[in-house]
Amino acid sequence: MTVRAKGTRERIVESARHLFNEQGYGAVTTAALAAHCGLAEGNLWYHFRTKRSLLDALGERFAQTIEARLRLAPEGDPVGAYARMLGGIMAEFRDFRFLYRDQHSFGEHPEVVRGKVPQWIAKTYDQIEQHLTALVVDGQLDWPTERLGDLAVNATIILRYGLDHYRELGEATGEGSQAVKRTLARHLTLFEHRLTSESALRLKSALQCIETVPRPLSP
Repeated sequence: MTVRAKGTRERIVESARHLFNEQGYGAVTTAALAAHCGLAEGNLWYHFRTKRSLLDALGERFAQTIEARLRLAPEGDPVGAYARMLGGIMAEFRDFRFLYRDQHSFGEHPEVVRGKVPQWIAKTYDQIEQHLTALVVDGQLDWPTERLGDLAVNATIILRYGLDHYRELGEATGEGSQAVKRTLARHLTLFEHRLTSESALRLKSALQCIETVPRPLSP
């Protein structure tokens, strides 16, 4: 693939992600995507024959983002570490919100995602439980250690299905809707009353500071 062709392909992927996030996967046609990219529809088909092939390309990027977040360990300040993890989760929701919201439109996830979802969910349970345990050990969270696994599962459910929940309620979930921040804030309601007042304030403040504008995809 030439440098020019690679650049065009990356521009199409980035445009697709933006439009899918903003308008919904089912609402974006290949003609609309081609127009957004400034291409003839035939040129778009040269790189991606179908929307499904675009979904596969985005699935690869999504997988990289999740794997990076799962490497965030509760090291150092446990409140700061939890905030960093929330930042990683927000990056997933922000940059790939349509994957959390629009499965009713595209059906099965891309193969790279579909095959890894069970292990990602299990690892997310473990990651959140590890962070919560660090908060308990540090005296920032008052919660029975034997129930931290249940708390981690409930937090993951809210985080994973929050955007789809807002969609079903008819609320805005596109870029600029603050639906991502509202989802993360909602998961905090599970345990913020058992945090020290300082820790609860720090985590709420961290949510307000996390970037919500989608970032461009790296080639």
